[in-house]
Amino acid sequence: MMADPVTIVVKWSGKEYTVSDLSQENTVGELKEAIKSQTGVLPERQKLLGLKYKGKSPDDDVALSALKLKPNTKIMMMGTREETIQAIMEPPKDIGEVVDDFDIEEEEVLIENREENLQKIARRVKDYEIKILNPPRPGKKLLVLDVDYTLFDHRSCAETGVELMRPYLHEFLTAAYEDYDIVIWSATSMKWIEAKMKELGVTGNPNYKLTFILDSAAMITVFTQKYGVVETKPLGVVWGKFEEYSSKTTIMFDDIRRNFLMNPQNGLRIRPFREAHLNRQHDKELLKLSKYLKNIASLDDFSHLNHKHWEKYRPESSS
Repeated sequence: MMADPVTIVVKWSGKEYTVSDLSQENTVGELKEAIKSQTGVLPERQKLLGLKYKGKSPDDDVALSALKLKPNTKIMMMGTREETIQAIMEPPKDIGEVVDDFDIEEEEVLIENREENLQKIARRVKDYEIKILNPPRPGKKLLVLDVDYTLFDHRSCAETGVELMRPYLHEFLTAAYEDYDIVIWSATSMKWIEAKMKELGVTGNPNYKLTFILDSAAMITVFTQKYGVVETKPLGVVWGKFEEYSSKTTIMFDDIRRNFLMNPQNGLRIRPFREAHLNRQHDKELLKLSKYLKNIASLDDFSHLNHKHWEKYRPESSS
């Protein structure tokens, strides 16, 4: 009698690969070999996120049956092909930065006040369930952070998340935590956000705590005249859920400006962190932003600030 078949979807480097030629009797090591045949990543360079055995990552000799996998289980892999490892040692090529943003300033005010968009926010406030990781702290401001290209280079290949982590991430979060409650909001699923936070060492860090995490389900779509329907992150969902936070005391970092369409005054567009292997030695964006957050933390109201000019801000200039 044949063992039950196993189908696993592996997400790696922005693509999904389906492994469907295994059974419950196969081992994790054999799964890695099957993944290698599709991705070219050697088993010893693979790190599989989403597989657990007795509370930790399974060894290669553990049978898939012991993992109690659901049909079409999705996991995330971190790992690099040998040829890619060689390639990243070469001098960087002179290529332009990929632009993933919109010239939307003219529409910002109109969009955030449209009745249909406000109704969508009201529905999210009513229906979207936020799992609180740590309670809001009285008197703290709110810092909302994107993940991909803000804290983490999610397109490059690597063996561990630390290699793709933006430099000074933990120092930045530790310093911000003194004055701000920290929230993560990514345009992906909760499963992947939690996996990334754990891999980066953010979850359970002794020096700071996350208040809660928001995923793509908390976002809304809005219509723009120039670009049609786009997704955005409305902070009104947070303000509607928590009386502790408001537009006066919230700041959001994201590498894509369209995510600020419903709250342009609160958004700060961070420079995207790409090609981690080439840029992690000299990227100091989080160090600089840490100083900005500290400088504005004593203000009662952020609404008069223009975050586009954050690098020029001086505490004595505030009033």
